[in-house]
Amino acid sequence: MRRRLFKNLVNAPCTEPVASAAHQTPDALGEALRGAVARRLGRSLQIREVDAGSCNGCELEIHALSNAFYDIERFGVRFVASPRHADLLLVTGPVTLNMREALERTYAATPAPKWVVAVGDCGAGCGVFEGSYACVGAVAQVVPVDLVIRGCPPTPAQLLQGLLWLLSQGDHAARKRPR
Repeated sequence: MRRRLFKNLVNAPCTEPVASAAHQTPDALGEALRGAVARRLGRSLQIREVDAGSCNGCELEIHALSNAFYDIERFGVRFVASPRHADLLLVTGPVTLNMREALERTYAATPAPKWVVAVGDCGAGCGVFEGSYACVGAVAQVVPVDLVIRGCPPTPAQLLQGLLWLLSQGDHAARKRPR
């Protein structure tokens, strides 16, 4: 035991180096998101998350947005329980036969204007579940999708970047539109 302890003290750690500083920090992404939400909505962004039949990998990353490190609520983004209060639907997983009607009803219950974001490779194109007898298909085959965030699963930072991109599209369109 003592030999192993001394060996670990002398040798370098067997871990990957920290990512470069080129990536934005969660605080910088959150502040940019706060500005985009304020410009686009003038209030907080309300998100309803729908699991359409995933393996729960994407849900773990989405739930990480609410932990103490990311704390997305401080930037004006809230998760809501009812689609009637939502501005955006985050849909994970391929749409299963059993969840098709539930997703359609959730989409119908969400007031317009609304956005739909397909999260993960499964939401984009069924991922590892492609060809399964239990799957209807990708989210876009059931409801209109405004943004796809790829990854298996996408990281919380990728989710923040995707939301920031989606909300800032209205800013770009407003600038390009002739008056």
